[in-house]
Amino acid sequence: MKISDNLLLASRSLRKNQTPWEAKIWYYLRRKQFKGFRFRRQFVIGHYIVDFCCFEKKLVIELDGGQHNEKYNKLNDTERTRILESQGFKVLRFWNNEVDDNFDGVLETILNNLN
Repeated sequence: MKISDNLLLASRSLRKNQTPWEAKIWYYLRRKQFKGFRFRRQFVIGHYIVDFCCFEKKLVIELDGGQHNEKYNKLNDTERTRILESQGFKVLRFWNNEVDDNFDGVLETILNNLN
């Protein structure tokens, strides 16, 4: 499946304009620093751009801000997760405040899902 030009441009823009929480996680995941696993950020899968993906382990990590707590976004996130899981991916979702308040726990959860 060819990736649309719009999705490629959007993913590049998201990489250049990452949130502080994405930057914090990416610092540990980039360059195979995280236990040797290769992660990609703002990675296109089908019609979606996921925050982080370890393609080898089919693991997707999504960081969610408060807007994801709104009804419309909850429905979209549920559908997005269902579609990604139907393609064999496991989806982990973390709230931004979890990254702030329990960073070690977030990393531990990621690692547990890689093993």
